[in-house]
Amino acid sequence: MNRTEQTARHVPAPPLRTAWGDLDLTRHPVDPRERLRAWDASDAYLLRHLAASGTGLTGSVVVLGDRWGALGTALAGAPGCAPVLITDSYLGERAAQDNLRRHGRSGVRQLTTRDAPPERIDVLLVRVPKSLALLEDQLHRLRPALHADTVVVGTGMVKEIHTSTLKLFERIVGPTRTSLAEQKARLIFTTPDPSLDPGPNPWPYRYALPGDAGLLAGRTVVNHAGVFCADRLDIGTRFLLAHLPRGTGARRIADLGCGNGVVGTAAALSHPGADVLFTDESHQARASAEETYALNAADRPGTATFRVGDGLAGVPEGSVDLVLNNPPFHSHQATTDATALRMFGQARAALAPGGELWVVGNRHLGYHVKLRRLFGNSELVASDPKFVILKATKRGPRPARP
Repeated sequence: MNRTEQTARHVPAPPLRTAWGDLDLTRHPVDPRERLRAWDASDAYLLRHLAASGTGLTGSVVVLGDRWGALGTALAGAPGCAPVLITDSYLGERAAQDNLRRHGRSGVRQLTTRDAPPERIDVLLVRVPKSLALLEDQLHRLRPALHADTVVVGTGMVKEIHTSTLKLFERIVGPTRTSLAEQKARLIFTTPDPSLDPGPNPWPYRYALPGDAGLLAGRTVVNHAGVFCADRLDIGTRFLLAHLPRGTGARRIADLGCGNGVVGTAAALSHPGADVLFTDESHQARASAEETYALNAADRPGTATFRVGDGLAGVPEGSVDLVLNNPPFHSHQATTDATALRMFGQARAALAPGGELWVVGNRHLGYHVKLRRLFGNSELVASDPKFVILKATKRGPRPARP
């Protein structure tokens, strides 16, 4: 059997079995080739605990960081429960909507990490995020809504819960302990202490960019919690900034997966009259990019648009001249190139003939092979021992400018 036949015979993920029904859950966007589940053992562990402990779910129930809607969809089936889901992820929001609709469950309210939280929380359930900074920021934001009788339970895989994770709960919320591990998952139990003084929320964080950051050297960048490398400029982005294209004549530029917006802001400065689109699936990233741009490029003649969404999905075909991309190669704890491949495909669709996609990535990821397969070409722009910058051009005559 060849690989194509194996993919075609992909077996669907097993359902999540809960006290409120079995759930067939999917990620978003749905990809029949995707082998990653929309739930894990930590989601199942938390739901088992809530059912077995008889935790009251008819008050104000808030779920922070529900990755693909597994917790929210399950709890929406509990009698009298109308959970509020708070997430930073656009894709997580859409997955929750899809899963709730699939199972005919309603009454769920969705908020982003940028929205004002509920004024009172009786049950707070926390799916521990990969980013400790995001956890710190959100615990600070939610703490005023907690009271002495609030039930606070966190959940995560053992490899995701560290001493530093527990210290955050302890420092910001109150006394904290953990459960025994089950199926490599663990629960966190915290008792709110209203008299505790956790100090000020340190987010967002601002710092001056280093001297090798190209046009942005010495300028200020803004990072909201949870944005990749929020406390420093990562070396991949630094390498891309040093080799960004200049004077290309591009009038429409997209910073795809914009993060804190430094790449798009640098491109805006080097193309003063261009219209620049900053897009990311993170609400925290969008806020960071908008503030970084405002501090450094707000007085240029070109426009800037900031969008939370699935990359360039929905952007009109052939409407972009230049796409800049530093794609992620992790989806939470899983290493995968699915996100990068989707981004490359979106870029090709959005680019006008003759338009270019510039990508920075680790050498070992082999993006040049994927770009050649998709675009029919891939050019090495620059390299160092760890990173490569690649350029792929959408074939076809470049349209005449009016």
